[in-house]
Amino acid sequence: MLEKIQKALTIRSGTIRELLAEALGMFILMVFGLSSVAQVVLGRGDFGQHLSINLGFGIGVTLGIHAAGGISGAHLNAAITLTHCLLGNLPWRKLPAYLIGQFLGSFTAAATVFGLYYDALYDYTKGNFTVTGPTATASIFSTYPAPYVSLLGAFFTEFMATVMLLLGILIIHDEKNNGALKGMQALLTGILVLGIGLGMGMNTGYAINPSRDLPPRVFTAIAGWGMDVFTAGHHWWWVPLTAPVLGSLAGVLIHKLFIDFHNQPVLESGNEKGQPVVETSTL
Repeated sequence: MLEKIQKALTIRSGTIRELLAEALGMFILMVFGLSSVAQVVLGRGDFGQHLSINLGFGIGVTLGIHAAGGISGAHLNAAITLTHCLLGNLPWRKLPAYLIGQFLGSFTAAATVFGLYYDALYDYTKGNFTVTGPTATASIFSTYPAPYVSLLGAFFTEFMATVMLLLGILIIHDEKNNGALKGMQALLTGILVLGIGLGMGMNTGYAINPSRDLPPRVFTAIAGWGMDVFTAGHHWWWVPLTAPVLGSLAGVLIHKLFIDFHNQPVLESGNEKGQPVVETSTL
């Protein structure tokens, strides 16, 4: 009986399976990340600090990769998916499925955290959900630049943070050079995201991922924060969409010019071992 149920529920389409894997991986990543932000903000510093947020996203990335890695490669990041398409590692026909899966997972996670902390949100804001001001809460869900940062400076921050993300991912998976031990890639990618947050999180909140930023922003526009989520920070919303894509491409180019083109194939049992299929991730 159980076998029949399992067979009936098994999805035959590989593309749909990848969509669902990206959705679940993204959901796990974002629930851990956004809930850690909510706890720090709504707890007024009594239930965590900036480190808590970085750890939350790092843990979420690690678990999200473990959840989706074997099925979709666990991109969990629209910039990474687009880069794979541009490099020919992923067919363009699969791009919509990956992006839809990431959007659904991220949007659903934002709605989940909103429901989880609704009472705390209402108590903190007295029912007035704002993007700016002393009781602003929109930043729980999406990133916004610090008041002192220029738009150019914020763009450069997101660009460089994503460069470091892609360099780190490629280094972790580079078996022709000094790749991570098998099974350690997810953990090391989570630590990589933690490091980016610790070192480059102050200016913009390190979106480094269009799929992390846009879906929750859309949710907040619907859930009570209004269109201010798109106009705040000198119309900041477009920067987390474009800077990570450019940073991702730059990170790949730097790795190829400085490392990959000079790598020597590793001999294993008399055969050359080529570049492995990369299970990439994140934010």
